[in-house]
Amino acid sequence: MDTERVLYTERLWPAWWLWTALVIAGAALSVIFFPIDVMYGVLAMIVGIALVVFALWITTPRLEITEAVLRVGRAQIERQYLGRVVAHTGDAATEQLGPGFDARSYQCIRGWIPTVVTAQITDPEDPTPYWIFSTRNPQAVLAALDSEEPVRTTGVSRL
Repeated sequence: MDTERVLYTERLWPAWWLWTALVIAGAALSVIFFPIDVMYGVLAMIVGIALVVFALWITTPRLEITEAVLRVGRAQIERQYLGRVVAHTGDAATEQLGPGFDARSYQCIRGWIPTVVTAQITDPEDPTPYWIFSTRNPQAVLAALDSEEPVRTTGVSRL
């Protein structure tokens, strides 16, 4: 069992509008069963909503920073292999996700979260140049990773 002290944790939950749309879609499956029997329709609606909520729950990635490891989604890396860590929002985040994007990077991006963090990988055995991941609290992520970089809102920042 891992007994490291957790410095920061966050679930990258879907936006409210995505929850709403998918729950409505799950409930809409019941329309097929209402003509057969109202009870089947209600049961299909409950099952449909439960399946959508379960799917959203298990597919929501977790961001966790401990004293020794950075975990994002299913991936983890020892912090000793992290170089420069920078948070980007606004135009700077758009730059990182567009023209500045490197396809070799590890990504855990959620479109409904406007801020991304890039963490340079310094392990010579790892071909991944950096990780890029979404966060709703960039200041806390930077603090947990001991980064002194300010959150960038504009401009190009190459790792």
